[in-house]
Amino acid sequence: MHRWNLTSLPHHTDDLFQDQLHDMMGHKFRVVALRHFPFMDYQPVSDEPGGPIIPKDCLDTRFITTFAAKLNFTYEMHEQREKQWGVPTDGKFNGMMGELQREETDFCMIAAPTPERLQVTEYSRGYPSTELIIVSLKPTVLPEYLALIRPFAGDLWFALLGSVVAWALLLWVLERAWRWVARGSGVKFNTALLYGWGALLEQPPRDLSVSVSGQMLVGWWLVFCLVISTAFRSSLIAHLTVQGKSPTLETFQDLLDKDVWKWGTERWLLSGVPLEYFSKHFDPVVQQIYKRMEILPVDEALSNVKKGGFSFLTFREYVSIIIASRYTDSLGNTPFYVSKTSVSMMAAFGWGTRKGAPFYPRFSQLMSLLEDAGITAYWKADVRVRRVRENRAAAALDTQANQMYTQQVDRRQVVLGLGQLQGAFYLLFLGCGISFLTLLRENLVHSHSPPQ
Repeated sequence: MHRWNLTSLPHHTDDLFQDQLHDMMGHKFRVVALRHFPFMDYQPVSDEPGGPIIPKDCLDTRFITTFAAKLNFTYEMHEQREKQWGVPTDGKFNGMMGELQREETDFCMIAAPTPERLQVTEYSRGYPSTELIIVSLKPTVLPEYLALIRPFAGDLWFALLGSVVAWALLLWVLERAWRWVARGSGVKFNTALLYGWGALLEQPPRDLSVSVSGQMLVGWWLVFCLVISTAFRSSLIAHLTVQGKSPTLETFQDLLDKDVWKWGTERWLLSGVPLEYFSKHFDPVVQQIYKRMEILPVDEALSNVKKGGFSFLTFREYVSIIIASRYTDSLGNTPFYVSKTSVSMMAAFGWGTRKGAPFYPRFSQLMSLLEDAGITAYWKADVRVRRVRENRAAAALDTQANQMYTQQVDRRQVVLGLGQLQGAFYLLFLGCGISFLTLLRENLVHSHSPPQ
């Protein structure tokens, strides 16, 4: 605590324990870590579980290197034997939290606080946590022959069909009542139906209703047709000029709503706070996601995503580096879509420290100073850029490999072609086919009917 010699004068002891950790005099700490880039990364010295590791350039490595130079200490770092962050069982933790609880190590690298962990360890907040996101294949282009029916939703089309039939039936009933009371001319049901259909297409027949009640009904029907046709025409122009795409997957509910859809994650992700989140959550949606979760490596998961019908659940910071390194060309095109909606499972990331460690306040103070000065955010962005650049240089990524998943659209001028309007021709062929079948039916009925 103080360096004295026999010939020096006695020192004052009032500040005996003040600032005693500004200089740790070369003390060696034992540190445990797990890989989670960009926060922590390392190279194992051997294949032995729990063996020593050599830290690589990452956020935590820059932290501990700065602290060691500032506070004059050394450290030896080893990998967690079970490669788990730690979950409690009857108050006893496994993984890194278990080593801290048993005081087998001084502190650990990246970790997240939970109420159970804070009972057995101290926590130094270092940087904001990363969110859980959904990685899926980019939205596919919708079929162009459906552009004619895409302006309206399915329930609206059924409502329109029902409105035409109901209005024609009401007009037919009113004209029948007028004919019964005033002995006037009536309207056939098929005539009323064709009139309603023609008005909806802005081509109503010339035959108008004779009764005032019928004319009032026709007038309001024309107003209704004006609103519907205007809305359809404006929406149709947009769908013909801009190609529609399938909806994106943003939430867990979107995954469950998909038919025969699968999803998965990596094993290491379900070894700490995420495991507690999924296993203890009361929401039935989260329970279904966890129940049907597949466990597979990241390369296999992203390969399944590219095939379609599969989504990958992982952390945003972690997967963004992999996608930028291996699956993105020089123009920024990638076959993957990362959900904008995310799930925050942890309040923050930082270092876990054994209970009662005297260096804990000093570490927390230095981490807060680095974050307040903007150094933490700068380091995190810098290590991401450096790692992506290194990975792309090592893999010699083909810049044209993923352009097949994207399509450059010239938004200055769109010339409609047969592809955009093929739906109209399909409707024409369908109508001609139905007319031909109707003609055959009329001929058959006429040929079998007795002569008059």
